Parts: sequence; structure tokens; C-alpha cells
Amino acid sequence: MHVDIKAAEAAIEAARKRAVELNTKMCIAIVDSGANLKAFYRMDDAWVGSIDIAIKKAKTAVFFGMPTGLIGQLSQPGGSLFGIEHSNEGLITFPGGLPIVDHEGVLVGAIGVSGSSVENDHAVAQAGVVPIGVSDLPEHPWRT
Repeated sequence: MHVDIKAAEAAIEAARKRAVELNTKMCIAIVDSGANLKAFYRMDDAWVGSIDIAIKKAKTAVFFGMPTGLIGQLSQPGGSLFGIEHSNEGLITFPGGLPIVDHEGVLVGAIGVSGSSVENDHAVAQAGVVPIGVSDLPEHPWRT
């Protein structure tokens, strides 16, 4: 099952509103469960470099079914996922990408946000998930 365009647009609007509240300029990407770009929004004056980062954060989150910040923790030197950012034509392993799980518990896509601090990116991504569902998946062995 994939996120539909109506849900993707609702996620972008919720994320955009949170970015405005934080006084940031963001790029916001929604991918479906196959990591295909479903919707994208670039706020006026958002960095051009954030376009690629937002899309890659969303893809990273859906590829592994976990927040990009968690992948970043696991990919530090000596970590179980060290070097993973070099796979899949490049991953982003810092906060701002979250899987999107619908209310039936199905992974339907992911959101990726870039344009500010990683704390703001994560907060804006969290806001974007809310209209569709949650970002938590069942426990995975790498998370222990």
C-alpha cells in the first residue's frame, strides 16, 4: 500500500505550517512505500542544496523503516551500520527523515525535510507524519 496524493499533500501542508512556526525555509519530500517521490514542496528561499537532502532523507527512512537520525546513530564508527550512507546511491543519516505508518500499521511511505538545524528538520517531519499516521514501526533487531 502506498501513500495517496491527498495524504501526501496533507502531510506537506502540516509540515509547511510547522516550518513557518519555526521561522524556517524548508524542502519537504514525501515518498511512497517503494521510495518513489510522491510529492515535493520547496518553500520560497529554501536552500537549493536541501532539495536532494530532503528526498534522500525520505528514501532512507522508507528503505530501512526507521528514522534517519536512528540510522545515523547506528552508522557511527564501530556501529552495526557503519558505512551504510554509501549504499543505495547515497543515504542521509541525520535527523529529518521519518517513515510514515498508517493507522492500520502499514508502512505507506516516508517524509524527508531539510533546510534548518537537524532539530528543526525532525520537528517539521514529525508534524508532517501526523495527518497520515505515526512514524513508529515494530521493533527491529538493529534497534537493540
